Amino acid sequence: MNIALITGCNGLIGGESVEFFASKFDLVIGIDNNLRKYFFGENGNTLWNRDRLMEKYPNFKHYDIDIRSYSALEGVFEEYGSDISLVIHTAAQPSHDWAAQEPLTDFTVNANGTLNLLELCRRHCAQAVFIFTSTNKVYGDNPNFLPLVEKEQRWEIDESHAYFAQGIDESMSIDHTKHSVFGASKLAADVMVQEYGKYFGMKTVVFRGGCLTGPNHSGAQLHGFLAYLVKCGITGDHYTIFGYKGKQVRDNIHSFDLVNMFWQYYLNPRPGEVYNAGGGRYANCSMIEAIEMIDKMTGKKLNYSYSETHRIGDHIWWISDTSKFQNHYPEWHYQYDLKTTLAEMYENMVERLAN
Repeated sequence: MNIALITGCNGLIGGESVEFFASKFDLVIGIDNNLRKYFFGENGNTLWNRDRLMEKYPNFKHYDIDIRSYSALEGVFEEYGSDISLVIHTAAQPSHDWAAQEPLTDFTVNANGTLNLLELCRRHCAQAVFIFTSTNKVYGDNPNFLPLVEKEQRWEIDESHAYFAQGIDESMSIDHTKHSVFGASKLAADVMVQEYGKYFGMKTVVFRGGCLTGPNHSGAQLHGFLAYLVKCGITGDHYTIFGYKGKQVRDNIHSFDLVNMFWQYYLNPRPGEVYNAGGGRYANCSMIEAIEMIDKMTGKKLNYSYSETHRIGDHIWWISDTSKFQNHYPEWHYQYDLKTTLAEMYENMVERLAN
């Protein structure tokens, strides 16, 4: 039997992974205990997605397990053992604002939980491909010291600084910078995933995500800005822009395009690799630009206000340079531009809110 194990399976990337790999594996095992609801309240509740996936895919088996519990995870790995050929680890505490409230919770979920999975994989299915969704926050606020220029609706890299014309690549330093508590816990996990590839020779890989988005995101104010922005645009709920004049730039990669990266890596793994993964120059926007696009979709003005105080560890300008991955895996291409992604998110959110 050929098995894929996916943590955070109720969430955006985990759920997309279930959908993508259900037709490619005999069994897809999902691990998720809906901790996102604890982090973000009802907006973060992911049980709707779990139920949708269980109804849609008969070869999807769900386990309500907290990844901090080594013994609970061990039961799953002992049951399926070497039949597990792919582990996709997306479960996490994903907000740098929330992490500062409960650093112990943040670190044990992000760092200890990842180590639990790595070690169980090494002991029970060492030949499996292990894919980890990291974050651009591992670079801390180093990107904020790039030469940026202020334009009418966005911050942008100075045109004279040609090296970063296509975005930020993996050579950006992760040292001597303020990461936020969240960034530090994800960095600990990130480095450990690399180490299990470099030291133990396992097929591990790190994808450092920009803004990961898509129609099945349970967006909340503290995480998933584009999904939450679309929701506020539809419902009229208030939205707050934090700092940088609303001109901060994010690249946005559709969950399908990211999971397709996972697939390409699975077909030809390079142990211990690291890739920046975002919308790059293909799909990016500032907060102001995103609001304008959503206003056009909804036909009404977003109810928002502006706060001068920016979030600690927040990036002013982030665009991922994905050329390293594209050079290693030339068959991979973007399939969703920002306009298409937003339209899909809007249609999905309207339907979800109606039910």
